[in-house]
Amino acid sequence: MPKNYVSNKDETIRLFKNDFLEALSRVHWTVPLILYTPITLIFLYRGFFLFNLSVGVSVFWFVIGIVVWTFTEYTLHRFVFHYEPNNEIGKKIHFIIHGVHHDYPKDSKRLVMPPSVSIPLAVIFYLLFLWLLGVQNVNPFFAGFLVGYMFYDTTHYAVHHFNMKSKFWLAIKNHHMKHHYQTAKKGFGVSQPTWDYVFKTNFEKIKEKVAEENN
Repeated sequence: MPKNYVSNKDETIRLFKNDFLEALSRVHWTVPLILYTPITLIFLYRGFFLFNLSVGVSVFWFVIGIVVWTFTEYTLHRFVFHYEPNNEIGKKIHFIIHGVHHDYPKDSKRLVMPPSVSIPLAVIFYLLFLWLLGVQNVNPFFAGFLVGYMFYDTTHYAVHHFNMKSKFWLAIKNHHMKHHYQTAKKGFGVSQPTWDYVFKTNFEKIKEKVAEENN
């Protein structure tokens, strides 16, 4: 199996000469949970108490929000994170966004999205969903969307650093490890492989094990 990384240790390289920008590119894996959990609760509160949405309606839009996140996760990973421009500036941007993660896949400070990136994206997505769904339904929907995002980020850290035991989590881990150590052209779902099956970007069944250094 080819070596598709520079280092498989918990280390990385410096991305920016500026210390402030460099600090913004690194984040502890718990930061998204600390930041977005209260925001999620605020959106649930708005739906229930400010707009008096029923439990059924709230649950419906909450679940739809999670499903839409899984599609967003797949789409961003496949078409944005793995888009490789031909010009030098584009290549540098691609490396900063995602290339560094493939070169240093176990760098614990670059496994979840830093707030400097996730907050602007969250605002953009919220405004889009507000326009599409309206001021009432967007609350439980966006709460579900954020839960999906937090699950994705936490799962991404876990599959790289946690010792998985259950068959479910091992399957999730092996799916993502193949994306890193077998081929980056498949396996774009991180928290789940659903859309890889739908769009036929899943891995073919092979007898080879994922690289031993990731077990």
